[in-house]
Amino acid sequence: MTLLRPWRTLLTAVLCLLLGLGAWGLPPAQALSDDQALVVEVWRLVNESYVDPSFGAVPWRRLRQKALEKPIQNRSEAYDAIDAMLEPLHDPYTHLLRPDAYGELEAATKGSVTGVGLQLGLNQASGQVLVIAPLEDSPAAEAGLGDGTTLVSINGQASSELGLDGSAALLRGSPGSSVHLEVISPKGEQRSLDLERRAVDLRPVRSRRLRLGEHTLGYLRITQFSEPVPEEVQEALADLKAKGIEALLLDLRNNSGGLVSAGLAVADDLLAGEVIMETEDRNGINERRQSNSERLYDGPMLTLVNGGTASASEILAGALQDNGRSPLLGAATFGKGEIQTLLPLGDGSALAVTVARYLTPAGHPIQGQGLTPDIELESPEASGSALGSDEDPWLKAATEQLVQQLVQQQS
Repeated sequence: MTLLRPWRTLLTAVLCLLLGLGAWGLPPAQALSDDQALVVEVWRLVNESYVDPSFGAVPWRRLRQKALEKPIQNRSEAYDAIDAMLEPLHDPYTHLLRPDAYGELEAATKGSVTGVGLQLGLNQASGQVLVIAPLEDSPAAEAGLGDGTTLVSINGQASSELGLDGSAALLRGSPGSSVHLEVISPKGEQRSLDLERRAVDLRPVRSRRLRLGEHTLGYLRITQFSEPVPEEVQEALADLKAKGIEALLLDLRNNSGGLVSAGLAVADDLLAGEVIMETEDRNGINERRQSNSERLYDGPMLTLVNGGTASASEILAGALQDNGRSPLLGAATFGKGEIQTLLPLGDGSALAVTVARYLTPAGHPIQGQGLTPDIELESPEASGSALGSDEDPWLKAATEQLVQQLVQQQS
């Protein structure tokens, strides 16, 4: 299981501040316990870094005091208090990761995960949890749970009540155990199914040579942006170039994001000095991130996207599209245009905080809108193990389009 996400930048935090209760109007002689201090520290971190310094209509300062009014006598109660404090923000991506969830996320960023293989997002209108994309060769992919599927309930508990974290926790479990799901497909079809959990090898980078007529093309698929991805992409591009490819087909379908730093590193390989993205922080300051001056691959390109293309993969796709480096083919992307930083809290848990919003190089917002492909491809789209195979109709259409582009350039 992988969260929407999800999403570590280079920022880190060290738990180092213990405040006396006198700061909150209580007797100064009383000191905060370690569990109470953790709640206060989380409040401080969010207060200093959250993307919206006004917190909308949420009485953020009052929530700090309210969290400390209830007894906090152990770490579990501290975690509950933090969850209650963050809930009024209504930002599913600003949340506490308890030690087990943080461990799962750490494993996922390194390329491995145990569960049913679902990457999750949230329907802001209904509060229900959505499938952004299933991981390839996972129980979820084999069951045909595609992007846009609504998780109505997990083991009898409504996803709207569980939220992202609660849903993710129920989907995790020991290999061989099962989880019961009630789902609704994007077409409104209701399903009831049981999935068996198992270890899923993410294999985030896959590549191969394609032949169409007299033309040799390279196919590069990135399923998520984890730590190994930049190096694996460089190796794949070097291998494809050695095979004499004339053009590259980049496949970002069902890539729900991951580490923004990994996505930026791949953009560096494909762009040459162009702007990759623009970020807007809590102070309204816009900062442009430019790519390196040299491309690792500079030949013709096309990029496949769909409704499961989100977050860091939208940053990459938007940069390629706006800079005229690669047209996009497929369907509109998911539309997650906010960036989170992951702050370890020193006790095995961590805090994810939304710290910025990003725009494409041309200034287009992504959040809630997504990217519109230059060429839309008609359904049905391949799913599961057929995605990226010779039986994939979108891959076939993209290959033909890329060859057509080559012929036009050579004529």
